[in-house]
Amino acid sequence: MQLRALGADPATGPGPHRRTGRPRPYGRHRPKAAPQLPEEYLPVDVGEDGEPGAEGAAPRLPARQAFRRFWPLTKGDRRWLVLICACVIAAALAETAAILLFSDLTDNALRQGSLGAFWVPAAQWLAVAVLGAAVGYTGNSLAVWTAERFVLRLRARVFAHVQDLPPHFFLRHRQGDLVERLTGDVESIEQMVVSGVVSTVSAVFSTVFFAVAAFQLRWDLALVTFVLAPLFWLAARRFSGRIGSVARDERVADGAITSVVEESLGNVVLTQAYNRKDAEERRLGREARAWMRASVAGARMSELYEQLVEVIETLCVLAVIGLGAWEISQDRMTIGQLLAFAAFLGYLYPPIRNLGQLGLTLTAATAGAERLLEILDAEPAVSDPPPGAAVAPWPVHGTVEFDRVGFRYPGGDRRTLAGVSFTARPGEFVLITGASGAGKSTVSKLLTRFYDPAEGYVRLDGVPLYAMPLGFLRANVTLVPQETLILHDTIRENIACGRPGAAEHEIVRAARDAAAHDFITALPEGYDTRIDPHTARLSGGQLQRIAIARAMLRDAPVLVLDEPTTGLDALAARRVVRPLRRLMSGRTTLMITHDLNLAPDADRILVLDHGRVVETGTHRELLALNGAYARLHGSGNGAYAPLNGSRNGAYAPLNGSGDGALNGSLEGRSLDGPLRDSPRHRASADAPARPL
Repeated sequence: MQLRALGADPATGPGPHRRTGRPRPYGRHRPKAAPQLPEEYLPVDVGEDGEPGAEGAAPRLPARQAFRRFWPLTKGDRRWLVLICACVIAAALAETAAILLFSDLTDNALRQGSLGAFWVPAAQWLAVAVLGAAVGYTGNSLAVWTAERFVLRLRARVFAHVQDLPPHFFLRHRQGDLVERLTGDVESIEQMVVSGVVSTVSAVFSTVFFAVAAFQLRWDLALVTFVLAPLFWLAARRFSGRIGSVARDERVADGAITSVVEESLGNVVLTQAYNRKDAEERRLGREARAWMRASVAGARMSELYEQLVEVIETLCVLAVIGLGAWEISQDRMTIGQLLAFAAFLGYLYPPIRNLGQLGLTLTAATAGAERLLEILDAEPAVSDPPPGAAVAPWPVHGTVEFDRVGFRYPGGDRRTLAGVSFTARPGEFVLITGASGAGKSTVSKLLTRFYDPAEGYVRLDGVPLYAMPLGFLRANVTLVPQETLILHDTIRENIACGRPGAAEHEIVRAARDAAAHDFITALPEGYDTRIDPHTARLSGGQLQRIAIARAMLRDAPVLVLDEPTTGLDALAARRVVRPLRRLMSGRTTLMITHDLNLAPDADRILVLDHGRVVETGTHRELLALNGAYARLHGSGNGAYAPLNGSRNGAYAPLNGSGDGALNGSLEGRSLDGPLRDSPRHRASADAPARPL
């Protein structure tokens, strides 16, 4: 009938490598459990060089401060916590009454050998047992439900915050480490905030009730009991620092194992191609041995603590039994009273011991709290404007303006962009090129507002991006990134995520426009085929066309293409370029690329060098300058000759130089041809800018 709180011991939570079921938070029979270390030991943060930071240090965050940070997440469930605590108190009272009834039954029925004296206390004891069972079931159910709701709420909050963090945050943390923080560390916080509260209430009230009953039976024996009780607290205090240090070591090692496995599986092609199987096994073995050393050290420390506590309990029980035997010999105590008092000791010392172990649990949970708070305290690089300050939504025309933009990545030692200015008008195709590291991709990150510029302004229809809600901006600017982003889902869902709620015929039309419908329908399951970024069922070019179909379905007035043909062979590039041209038609398009096969069709070309615009003009004008663009063009595409029908004096590869994508895809048509009839075509290239 005694209710015991979930996570009363430091070893209650399941770990990523040793999965155990969640223990029952309450129950009449308390199993003997050593105060082992928490099993959700997770990896430490890593720096830019990918190396772990300081390890093995005791948690720096005070437990009280950690509790205050996460306690607000219990809002909405606090009435259930009150009810759970009421169940804890009722269970402690029921257990106390049962022990007193046992004393009465022993003295009046067993000692006298009277069956008539048996029925009344037996019925009372059974009634108390039934009441205790009902209370235990209610407390069990509510405690598990409340704990899981807290975990769900905390994990959702951390995950939502992670979605808003800038790209550089993910470059500085290993993916496996972040995954572990969202799983094991969240569980450890629940042990501190929800289960810790219930555990404390259970231990305190159980101790008070059992102590009062013990004093009523024999106050002198109770005094002996409580004189020895502080030994539990001293033992816990002695071990808490050591267990906290070992717990941190095991978290680090456990997280390192997860990271090594995640990285190895994610780079299995590299492992196989470069015969790194033995090296990866050695790397995993090194981390596993570190984890084993920490785990063994923790187990030894926990076992030593447990055995010390057992010795203290035995010492207390022997002292009480010895005094009780002497009291019985002097006819000052009955055998029933002694047995009842011994029973009280059996129930009194566990909650006293739990109060001591609570500090160990808090120590381990605080280590997890530090890691979660590092995520929650990380500031997003951008945010929505304050309520009432945002510009009201408007029909976006698509005028993009960079006005003396300067930018430096957080922690960077140099400016990535410096004084960049240009304007792209509705329907215009602007190609941005330059050597690696020139700052090209940074332009796309600023336009989609992953970051805000340190200097100057980026505007859409004359409105600074910081003045509009992020959701509105990104609904009107479609990004097709360099890496083909594919969800682990069906082809239909991969396309539909471009515009949630799109009808089936709209999805199919977008796939047709992206030249993807034919190969999709040729698959056995068609649009219901499940794919992932590493699928072998589709080629890189086919996956890219699915991404293009997604962008077509989104149908935004501004399109940003970041190296759209990177990693594709010549044939795949030719198949991708045509749907790309269809996607660009009628939109303000910024293409960031090294591949200059579409350069002749660009309205304007910007050449970046060390973060500055060094040349701007059409393909023909820049070739005539014989400057930076001409050097890039010559090194990447070989000799070119005029292409008939191109409005800018376009050049096509001679003698097979380049990848041939231009001749294979343009078919003598420029962007002024039939593709201008796209539903997204803007009739006017001079749509007025919207003033702030």
